[in-house]
Amino acid sequence: MEIKVETGGMRLDKALADLTPLSRSVANEQIRAGLVLVNGQAKKAKYTVQPGDCIQYEIPEVEEVDYVAEEIPLEIVYEDADVAVVNKPQGMVVHPSAGHTSGTLVNALLYHIKDLSGINGVMRPGIVHRIDKDTSGLLMIAKNDESHQKLAEELKAKKSLRKYVAIVHGNLPNDRGVIEAPIGRSDKDRKKQAVTAKGKEALTRFQVLERFGDYTLVELTLETGRTHQIRVHMAYIGHPVAGDEVYGPRKTLKGHGQFLHAKTLGFTHPKTGELVTFTAEEPTIFRETLEKLRKA
Repeated sequence: MEIKVETGGMRLDKALADLTPLSRSVANEQIRAGLVLVNGQAKKAKYTVQPGDCIQYEIPEVEEVDYVAEEIPLEIVYEDADVAVVNKPQGMVVHPSAGHTSGTLVNALLYHIKDLSGINGVMRPGIVHRIDKDTSGLLMIAKNDESHQKLAEELKAKKSLRKYVAIVHGNLPNDRGVIEAPIGRSDKDRKKQAVTAKGKEALTRFQVLERFGDYTLVELTLETGRTHQIRVHMAYIGHPVAGDEVYGPRKTLKGHGQFLHAKTLGFTHPKTGELVTFTAEEPTIFRETLEKLRKA
């Protein structure tokens, strides 16, 4: 594969991760193996790319997946030969990691969907993007590498539609607004994300749907996709997501984690070029909690 750099100044490994479907870890592996060429020459990860540089890289071959296909119930909202859309339940980890080698979305996908892309390696077959364990909702799944690359490129170009609904603490002063604040790893707690000047660009749009006095139902649209973006941004403006044990207060609504649901997902179909949009209803605990707030 080959790309041409339009804007320079980034490290080579970061440029690969930003401009291609490769994750940064896979990009570094390819660079160390000498599989990445800049203008025909192998470069180190710290090389600063220049405008006009031609970067050649390879899509890793699909390795044999060691993770076990598990017969876990999974709501497949849509599926064809190229893509699938699934509604991830709250409490399910997206891909295997230390401490989570089974019961993940990947384990379920390996059982329900036989063909999955291999761009992100054996741990994340078919996974184009992810949502947190205790966030429910829609995810796009790639069934071949060509589809994966096109979907990933659309995500990075900020053209995909990703709308969430959330119950947040407090009564927002404005009916709609934009939160634009960079997000990066917290200096105080390396397990958390935070708004920091050293972080990456992050932009979230919000619109109030219902007000309940102490809580507000909001619709949130992601323009970027940083780790924990909605949870960090809402906490930053003083209205953390209800049920969020990491970024919110101890006194909150009782549920199964944060009241945050990826409700609407839209993207350009990688084969047909058609704009497709899907929606998924909030989990039962979310809907029941809303009814209690309305009655109160």
